[in-house]
Amino acid sequence: MEKKLSDFSIGQTGVIKSVGGEGKIRRRLFDMGVTPGADVFLRKVAPLGDPIEVTLRGYELTLRKSEAEVVMVEVKQ
Repeated sequence: MEKKLSDFSIGQTGVIKSVGGEGKIRRRLFDMGVTPGADVFLRKVAPLGDPIEVTLRGYELTLRKSEAEVVMVEVKQ
C-alpha cells in the first residue's frame, strides 16, 4: 500500500517510491538522501504535527509536513 510520508504513524516503515514537488523543494529532498528505493522509518512527530523526524540511510532527518507531503512511500507490513 502506498501513502504519503506525512500520513505515516509513529513506528511505521516503508520504501520511498517517488518524490514529487518542484524546484527547490525537490532538489533539497534529493540532497538530503530522500530518494526512491531508500528505507524510511518514522521516529517522532512534534506535538502539533509539524515537523516529523525520520530515520533514513542510517541518520535522523527532520522534515516539515509540507516536504513530507510530496514523498510517496510503499508501506512495509
